[in-house]
Amino acid sequence: MSEPLLGVIGGSGLYDLPGLTDTGWTRVETPWGAPSDEVFLGRLGGARLAFLPRHARGHRIPPGEVNYRANIAALKQLGATDVLSLSAVGGLRADLPPGTFVVVDQYIDRTVARAPSFFGTGLVAHVSLAHPVCPRLGDHVQAALALQAVPHVRGGTYLCIEGPQFSTLAESQLYRSWNAAVIGMTNMPEARLAREAELCYCSVSMVTDFDCWHPEHDHVTVDAIIQVLLANAQAARTLVAGLAGTITADPKAAACACRHALDTALITAPAARDPAMVEKLRAIASRVLGPAA
Repeated sequence: MSEPLLGVIGGSGLYDLPGLTDTGWTRVETPWGAPSDEVFLGRLGGARLAFLPRHARGHRIPPGEVNYRANIAALKQLGATDVLSLSAVGGLRADLPPGTFVVVDQYIDRTVARAPSFFGTGLVAHVSLAHPVCPRLGDHVQAALALQAVPHVRGGTYLCIEGPQFSTLAESQLYRSWNAAVIGMTNMPEARLAREAELCYCSVSMVTDFDCWHPEHDHVTVDAIIQVLLANAQAARTLVAGLAGTITADPKAAACACRHALDTALITAPAARDPAMVEKLRAIASRVLGPAA
């Protein structure tokens, strides 16, 4: 069995961790094109890590133009078994002020222009997404945040919008009426694709400001938001450092349901499958499709 690898998707500074060894950038090509950037590989103690800057180094790619399929496929091809997704969000609840970390457990997807699946004509699959986040990883994240005394909430719905513009006031108020906890632009279709690739996936949303619903929203300054971003980034690095060994050494990981999401998902009969599509999908589904011929 291959050695576990924790994939981390987020800001470009996440890989700046004390004690990280055997480091280097590696270029990955996938059947869905190139990911956002090269992947930074390293080892922290006994844990193998792979860091992928979602928006590329320097934040060059907007949310709607991120190649989410290539990002997830690249981590899968490198041998990732678990994915920790970190992202900055707006808070939709008064009890989630800037600086709060939310361990997301549900999504409402309002994106409209992004490829939502690896599968398609020639090989159709329907994975279960009722519980889109791995609860096992969520337990590890919650424990680490508590140990590090980071303000956090376990559970909450992430409302994903297309962007790149922020919401109108009417939209923000609507999303609050849906009981969404945070709003962002990046976790969908990322979470959907991680499930299709049979990766254990957990999202940590870092609140930087209240969305425009808040009566004090117009008084928030750029300087204040930057200060929160910097503090959140440091807390995120500490979180990754504290989690890496725990996640990759988890004895329960192999039996996690996330890693068997395709067991009953493929609906196209074997004889009717497009051979070219099958070969393409082996990059993320070789466990059920078998190795390349």
